[in-house]
Formats: sequence, C-alpha cells, structure tokens
Amino acid sequence: MSLSQPTFDDVWKLFQETSKGMREMSQEFDRKLEEDRKERREMSQDTDKIIREMSQDTDKIIREMSQDTDKRIREMSRDTDKRIKQVTESIGRLGNKLGDFVEEMVRPAAVRLFRERGIDVHEVHQNVSANRHGEGIEVDLLVVNDGDVIAIECKSSLSIDDVNEHLKRLEKLKRLLPAYASKQVMGAVTGMVIPDNVAQYAYRQGLYVIAQTGDHLAVRNDMSFQAKIW
Repeated sequence: MSLSQPTFDDVWKLFQETSKGMREMSQEFDRKLEEDRKERREMSQDTDKIIREMSQDTDKIIREMSQDTDKRIREMSRDTDKRIKQVTESIGRLGNKLGDFVEEMVRPAAVRLFRERGIDVHEVHQNVSANRHGEGIEVDLLVVNDGDVIAIECKSSLSIDDVNEHLKRLEKLKRLLPAYASKQVMGAVTGMVIPDNVAQYAYRQGLYVIAQTGDHLAVRNDMSFQAKIW
C-alpha cells in the first residue's frame, strides 16, 4: 500500500496550526514573564518598605538612646561639678583653718625667735590690714620695736607663689601703713609644710624662714644670713 503525498493544503494547514501553537506558547510565556516581573516588583516594594520601617525604627532607637545618654552625661557632669565645688570649698576652709593654726603657733614665739637673732622686738600685731586709694594690704603678723618691723606671712603649705606675693606685700607696706614708714621693714615666711626649694628661694630673696624643728619653732636661716631691708 503506497502513502499519498501531502498536498499544499495539508502543509499549509499544518503550518497554520504550528504557528498558532507557537503564538499561544509565546503569549503564555509573556504572560508568565509579566506575572514574574510584577511579583518581583511587589517583593521589591515590600522589601523596601520593610527596610525603611526598620531604618526608621533604628533611627528612633538611636535618637532615644542618644538623648538618654546625653541626659545622663549632663546629670553626671552637674553632680561631678557640685562635688568638686564642695571638695574645693572644704579644702579652702581647711587651708584657712590650718593657716590660722600656723599663725597662732608663730604669734607667741615670734618675739623669742627674733630676739635670738639679735632683733630686740617687743610687740606682735595680728591680722593688720589697710586700704588706701584703692590699694590694699593684709599682713598676718607684724613684729615690731622702735626701729624695726618684721612682716610674717603664715601658710599651711608654703609655695613659691606665696613667697612672691609676700615680696609684693613688703614693697607696698610703708606706703599703705605709713605709721611704719620710718622703720626698717623685713620679711619672714612660715608654714606647716615648707618644701626645701621654697625655703631656699625665700632665703635668696632675703626673707627669714620660720619652720617647725622637732617640738618647737626655729628660724632656719644660718647665722651668716643678711635680711633684705625695705
């Protein structure tokens, strides 16, 4: 039995059916591709939304933490400043009390100390102050006789700055305390604590240095010392 040859109509019909199938496949592919793209866009939008929300939440948390931290730091700073102020005031009051204590130690011994150095003083004046023409002076102790005045500065812990301040005080003593203008003015410094370098500095400036030696006060300057006269 022989097979008949396909006619042109048969071939054309087959071609049309194949073309239709390909178009349908192409349309289905395009449809699925568009659905996939749409799904991807929606997923991307959801992801972006989630990221934005997470970012906003994170920023909010960071701001709140930062504000809370700043608040705590300010509170700690205020508390620290308050405590430092209290400690400083306490130290200042203690320093003043110790300075007063030194002054009370030196006052009854002052006459003896300078008589031992050949200066026949006989009066001690405590906390002498004056103010003339807007310029002031305060002297812890003034030890005097008819011709000499010794101004003593008393500190709990003597420093070089204290020595320099006393030198300035001595420069203006006669001008602001004219009752002593005709006398020889000398200076002395004393303290509960006197570092060696401070004692040496005061010595070189021509000042007497009074310090605790054992259980009594003594002038630390050697016998060859020559006091500066103002």
